[in-house]
Amino acid sequence: MALLATNYHNIYTSELWTMVGEYVCTLSKELQQRAKEEINEDPARRAADIEHIRDWLKHQPHIRARTDDWTILRFLRGCKFSLQRTKEKLDMFYTCKSLCPEWYKNRDPQDKKMRAILELGLMLPLPGYDHLGRKVFVGRWGVYDPKEFSVDDIMKASLMISDILADEDEQSTITGTVMIGDAHDMTLAHMTAYTPSIVKKSMVLWQEGYPMRPKGLNYINTPAAFDTVFNIFKSFMKEKMKKRVHLHGNDLESLHRQVPKEVLPVEYGGTNGTVEEITKYWLERVDARRDWLLEDEKYGVDESKRPGKAKTSADLFGIEGSFRKLTVD
Repeated sequence: MALLATNYHNIYTSELWTMVGEYVCTLSKELQQRAKEEINEDPARRAADIEHIRDWLKHQPHIRARTDDWTILRFLRGCKFSLQRTKEKLDMFYTCKSLCPEWYKNRDPQDKKMRAILELGLMLPLPGYDHLGRKVFVGRWGVYDPKEFSVDDIMKASLMISDILADEDEQSTITGTVMIGDAHDMTLAHMTAYTPSIVKKSMVLWQEGYPMRPKGLNYINTPAAFDTVFNIFKSFMKEKMKKRVHLHGNDLESLHRQVPKEVLPVEYGGTNGTVEEITKYWLERVDARRDWLLEDEKYGVDESKRPGKAKTSADLFGIEGSFRKLTVD
């Protein structure tokens, strides 16, 4: 427990997440150099780039966005400081928020249903970072009862955690993230709940809307029927993401070759605290950020004010055509 507390202390004692004004860098010199080399960040130009995007947002009548330095910088980093790509991603992010109210509205961590899901420890960013400085998440997709909770409930709770992490953790904006999907206890009822339309919606959101830098997808404890569902997800993945997928079956040693034991919970053969401890930590974090989560609901888009043609859920998340071509092998 002491190691767990120390790791979290090192990450989150920064005042970064409370800032609404001018950005103050918390990165080490090594990470600042990586930012220059890997994502084209120029400290001399950073403020001007942030101001450029902020001015652009102010002139978008349909977008209600956060315009603080830190939020804009996260999107600039996720787009390797391409101003055009940053504008497109911000538009998509806020569009997805408004077109997916089932995932982004009523995000109260003290709501009875949300609390029950959060207490399961379904989505857990792990303390510390891996050997390449990346933030590691564990998604425990089989721990909930599909008769009690819908996929929309699960997505909402998961996004609450990941959104807080993104707002609080500066290092991962440079080094990226790694996901471990644990399919232990997943049943056919769990898997069939992920319809092609839900799968596409989630993939559009993650790949087109979020400024995260996913570096690896690891699946462990996968049942026999997992391949069928995974092939649906894979059909909507970009080619570079397909190359970052690792299927480990029930082999923990195989997982450890991708994610070192030092960053994993003891339940995964690691030394980095227990699932129970990490779950408790994230319950405390969502409670601490409750006001932020509730306030965040006001941001999104008003399609009636969008210049040109309004966007719809069918435009963004429709599967006809793209799914018709899918071959599940």
